[in-house]
Amino acid sequence: MNISLRFITVFPEWIDQYFQFGVVARAISEGLASYEAIDLRQYAPDARGTVDERPFGGKPGMLLQCGPIEAAIQSLPPQPRREIVFFEPWGESFSQQTAADLARSKDVVFVCGRYEGIDARMHERHATRVLSLGDYVLTGAELPAMIVADAVIRLLPGVLGDPESLQEDSHSDGLLGYPQYTRPQEFEGLSVPDVLLSGNHQAVDDWQRTQQLKLTRQHRPDLFCTAPLSKRDLDLLK
Repeated sequence: MNISLRFITVFPEWIDQYFQFGVVARAISEGLASYEAIDLRQYAPDARGTVDERPFGGKPGMLLQCGPIEAAIQSLPPQPRREIVFFEPWGESFSQQTAADLARSKDVVFVCGRYEGIDARMHERHATRVLSLGDYVLTGAELPAMIVADAVIRLLPGVLGDPESLQEDSHSDGLLGYPQYTRPQEFEGLSVPDVLLSGNHQAVDDWQRTQQLKLTRQHRPDLFCTAPLSKRDLDLLK
């Protein structure tokens, strides 16, 4: 599946740099995804490239104006399955399920706010999703947009070398992942758990699942309370 990811931003070079490395670069080169960094200043109403203005109400800071954002969105080719994503503190908490939903789209547009944000009329007019990545404030939405894009791209068929690794991800079934180890077997007095060296596949599976359950219950009780636990899970917890 080919998905188009578009970023409306005042820093298109930043987006270009992100797609030069790792899994996302390979996804682009193999035609599994495409991206476009759209320079918002190209749609400014003046030669200076002005895209922001002081907010009504006398509060400090600057807001991105409606006009340039509207023009940038209207310049996009028609696409019936398009998602237009904004980022705000009050938005839906981004999750693995949201990433999976977006990965099923053909076209995702990220509108990257700056300064104090974006004129609220743009949310009302265009947003299919408004997301939040946490209770903190950043200087702009480019980083959140790239994080969401990363989570989406790795879910596309053919992107990861081993598709089974997706099934082992944290949050793939509502639980955190289990601890993992590699060589050397001993490191400064710390050893790999014996069960992982036993060759007993059932014992390894049981250990890994038990670790998932314990870690989630300890560190994310909110996830644990809503996870769909099986009878086997309950037996392992005992």
